[in-house]
Amino acid sequence: MEHTASAWSAQSARSARSGSGASGPRPGGTGRTGARPLTARSIVLSTLLGHHPPQLPARALVRVGALFGTAEGTIRVALTRMVAAGDLEQRDGAYRLTERLLARQARQDDSRAPRTRRWHGGWEIAVVTSDRRPPAERGALRTAMAGLRLAELREGTWLRPDNLVRSHPAVVTEQCTLLGGAPRDDPAALAARLWDLDGWARQARELLAALERAQGPAGRFTVAAAILRHLVTDPVLPSRLLPADWPGAELRARYDDFERELRALLPRHTRT
Repeated sequence: MEHTASAWSAQSARSARSGSGASGPRPGGTGRTGARPLTARSIVLSTLLGHHPPQLPARALVRVGALFGTAEGTIRVALTRMVAAGDLEQRDGAYRLTERLLARQARQDDSRAPRTRRWHGGWEIAVVTSDRRPPAERGALRTAMAGLRLAELREGTWLRPDNLVRSHPAVVTEQCTLLGGAPRDDPAALAARLWDLDGWARQARELLAALERAQGPAGRFTVAAAILRHLVTDPVLPSRLLPADWPGAELRARYDDFERELRALLPRHTRT
């Protein structure tokens, strides 16, 4: 199986529908691992998100479900419901992800290996200049800003250090004016104001400890899925703006270890 576990994320129905990895500018302060029990839906989504191309016949998905103790009938019911909900489409005897979930996969891949550039002290700033935005447009912008790892300083003003390489979607360029600049005050203090860095680091260390304790493929899968969700909320700041002993790199490395473990385990279950 090619790239078997590159996006193994046991996300819930809410995260799959919203497409957002963060709910606000200060992620990570819960102090919990965020590990969620495996469901038939999460097993199916995670398997397809980790498979390239992201499509498999039902019999392969049933075999993966059996690996985690989920009955064939439960997997098949989940497949039917996911097609009805617009998360999957069925074509030529195979189930494949819809465009919305492919976008989720791209964000997760980026969270594992974010593209950065040398930081020279500049910040990117996005100021909302579009008038009379309906709620749907405001929500789409907020989701896009989370995906771009920008934080909201105040209503309608988003910013972050200019150290990431990525493009801005139309929902941002249509509603905002994009600027550049640098704070006069301590940039590390501003970063700490925009993101709960201590909270993010604390939860990352709890996840690392939970992965170490996890028993068997299913237990490790559940914790690894929570790790991937947590990585999506990493602001990916320049090192000089981060607290000492920032665990981001270690968390990514441990997830990569898990992926290699899973890659060795699963091919016989997804072979068609």
